[in-house]
Amino acid sequence: MKQLLILGAGTAGTMMANHLSHELDKNTWQISIVDERTKHYYQPGYLFLPFDIYEPQDIVKEIEEFIPKNVHLIKSKIDRIEAKNNVVLLEDGKKLNYDILIVATGARIAPEETQGMQGKCWHHSVFDFYTYEGALALRNRLRTWDGGKLVVHITEMPIKCPVAPLEFAFLADSFFKHKKMRDKVEITYVTPLSGAFTKPKATQALDHLLHDKNIHIETDFAIESIDNDKKVIVDYGGKEIPFDLLVTVPTNKGDDVIGRSGMGDELNYVPTNKATLQSKDFENVFVLGDASNIPASKAGSVAHFEAEILTENILRYMKGEALKEEFDGHANCFVETGNGKALLIDFNYTHEPVEGTFPFPGIGPLRLLKESRINHMGKLAFKWIYWNMLLKGTHIPFVSTTMQESGKHFENIEH
Repeated sequence: MKQLLILGAGTAGTMMANHLSHELDKNTWQISIVDERTKHYYQPGYLFLPFDIYEPQDIVKEIEEFIPKNVHLIKSKIDRIEAKNNVVLLEDGKKLNYDILIVATGARIAPEETQGMQGKCWHHSVFDFYTYEGALALRNRLRTWDGGKLVVHITEMPIKCPVAPLEFAFLADSFFKHKKMRDKVEITYVTPLSGAFTKPKATQALDHLLHDKNIHIETDFAIESIDNDKKVIVDYGGKEIPFDLLVTVPTNKGDDVIGRSGMGDELNYVPTNKATLQSKDFENVFVLGDASNIPASKAGSVAHFEAEILTENILRYMKGEALKEEFDGHANCFVETGNGKALLIDFNYTHEPVEGTFPFPGIGPLRLLKESRINHMGKLAFKWIYWNMLLKGTHIPFVSTTMQESGKHFENIEH
C-alpha cells in the first residue's frame, strides 16, 4: 500500500484530503492527515468576532466533521520532516513513511518577533485578531472600551489575508458609529507599505474610503518596538505613534516544524514552484495554502484554487506525467468597508485588482472594486459556502480556478 501523507488539517489540508479521497484507488493508496488540534476554525470569522457580528459557535467546529471516512486522521504534534528519507517524525516517537507528502501546515502569528509586543499590555490594551483567543479577548475589551486612540497596525508583509487589517479599521468605524461614540474614537491605520492596499492600483482607486471615514493613515512605518509604559509604537527611525488600544497584526511565519526540518526560508515558508505547487527541493513534496512562499495572497480563496490544480498535478505525478504549470496566483476576496457594504477584488500574479463584473462578464451580479450591499451579503454567505462546500472539496459553480479576463477592464494593467 502506497502512502500519501498530508500535514495540517486546516483549510488547505482538509480540502486536499476531500479532493484526493474521491480520486485515488483505495486499494493502492492510503491517505493520512496529521494535526495536533481537534478544532477547525473558520479564520475569516476572526474579523467579525470582535464586533459581535459572529458568535464563537459560528466559527469553531470539530476537525473530524470534515475529514473523509477513508482518510486516516492522526491527532499528533509533528516533530520534524526528514524529506530526504521520505519520513515524518511525530512528537510521540512514531515514524510515518510516505511516497507523496503534501505540506499544508499554514502560518502563525509571531508576536515574539517584535520587542515589547507580548509585554504587560498583551491582550489588555494590545491585541491581535489573527487568533481565536486574540479575537475573543478583543471582543470582550471592545464591549466596555469608552474611546480614545485606536491604532490598527501591520508589522510586516506577508500576512494572512492582506486586506483584513484594513477591513478591521473600516468595521471599527462602523461599529463606533452604531454605538454613537465615533466622535470619541480616533482611528489610525499604520502600515509598512507606501499605501493602504498591497496592490498599488487598489490603493489608487480606494484611498478615498479612509478619508471618507476619517481614518488617518501612517505609511512606511517599520516597527522596532512597543513601549508598554508609554503606550506607543516606535519605528526604526524613532517615530512614535501613541495608542490607547492597539490592534496589531504581528509578523506572520510558517509553522515551526518547517524550521525544525530545515525546509523553509527565513520565515519558515517552503520554497515552492508558483505554477505547479511542487516543492523546489523535493519532487515528491507538494505545498499549498499559507505554508508556501509563492507570491500569492495567503487567503482561503487562494488555497481553494490551489487545491483544484494541485489535485490534478498529484494525479499526473503518480502517472509519471509532466505537471501542469497552471496556477496563476488567482485570488478573489471580499473586502468589508463597514455600514453593511463591501468591495470585491479579483487578481492574480500578473493582474492587479481591476474594475468589472463577477462572476458573469457584463452581468455580474457582483461588481469589482465598487462598494455595494450585495458584496457584503456575499461576504457573509461565504461562511456557509466554506463549511458546506469549500472544505468538502466541492467546486463552487461559476467561479473559475484561474482568473478570467472577460468582463474586466485591464487597460491600465501591466502584464
